[in-house]
Amino acid sequence: MKLNVKAFALACGLLWGLGVFFLTWWLILLEGNNPAGCFLNRMYPSYTMTPIGSIIGAVWGFFDAGIGGLIFAWLYNLLVDKCSKEKTAQ
Repeated sequence: MKLNVKAFALACGLLWGLGVFFLTWWLILLEGNNPAGCFLNRMYPSYTMTPIGSIIGAVWGFFDAGIGGLIFAWLYNLLVDKCSKEKTAQ
């Protein structure tokens, strides 16, 4: 079974982007505005644990996971094609 590359990339991007957004708000509500302390500042430029930072992180996360999902689905489809050709050759 092959994956729809665009749909998989979009789903990954939306899931991670919304995850970063809600994680930021969760941390803001629990710990307050702490612009210094989060591992995501190292991964995403301009990200801070602030309301504006949650939007910036969501955008970065959408594109980051979207590209990762695109590569994963493309590679998966490539390997599925290769394995199915080997099975039919035998």
